[in-house]
Amino acid sequence: MNKMQLVEEVMKSTGTSRAQAERTINAVIAAIKKGVKKDKKVQIVGFGTFSVRTRKKRQGRNPRTGETIDIPASKTVAFKAGKSLKDEL
Repeated sequence: MNKMQLVEEVMKSTGTSRAQAERTINAVIAAIKKGVKKDKKVQIVGFGTFSVRTRKKRQGRNPRTGETIDIPASKTVAFKAGKSLKDEL
């Protein structure tokens, strides 16, 4: 499912216009981004948890040349599905 399909589903479920459904989805995504940035964790009970994880500095290999390269430390967002979501799958 892509974002436009999600907008369609929200539109059908709530009986709102396409524009209102898209604004709602954009607001939820923005709130999750803000929460992860500020608190390092956003927990939606019954759905899952978004959290910041730190990847350590490590060595990798350039697939074209085989040369060893240094990959710097970085941060990424992880998602862990909640029990209710897992049970539905």
